[in-house]
Amino acid sequence: MQKVYRFLCKAEVIICGIGFMFLVAFVFMSAILRFFRVSMSWNIDLAMLLLAWTAFLGADIAWRSGQLVGIDLITRRMPLPLQKIIGIFIYLVILCALVLVAVFGIRLAVAERLRSYQSIPVPYSLVTLSIVVAAMSMILSTILKIRRTILGFNEREKTK
Repeated sequence: MQKVYRFLCKAEVIICGIGFMFLVAFVFMSAILRFFRVSMSWNIDLAMLLLAWTAFLGADIAWRSGQLVGIDLITRRMPLPLQKIIGIFIYLVILCALVLVAVFGIRLAVAERLRSYQSIPVPYSLVTLSIVVAAMSMILSTILKIRRTILGFNEREKTK
């Protein structure tokens, strides 16, 4: 299971990196072509698609690696066991929010399945599926964070 999770994490980083490179390339190419009065609307549509995927997958990468901003002004002065209990509670709140995002993201993707981009024959639900995929990935990351916190809490208590 750990190997599969590590593989998915690496694949997510690679997909996000490649998507971001193409996003920058498409926007740059569109700007250059616009300078020469050549309009390629599919560049912007494809860039928008890549922006959604890289932003949401990047959010999971940041969440998993602990790179998101956190405010621990109050909790860092509390005893360690209480910090961990509050952390688990916050993770559970985040988990509930992510489940809601995934459920309503699926509903949105189903509703958007008939809508497509104007310039490329891609259903718009492909954009909304980025929300669902990222939310599912963040749910898994959050469950693992809760598990690590609980195991760390138990091991810390055993060593005292």
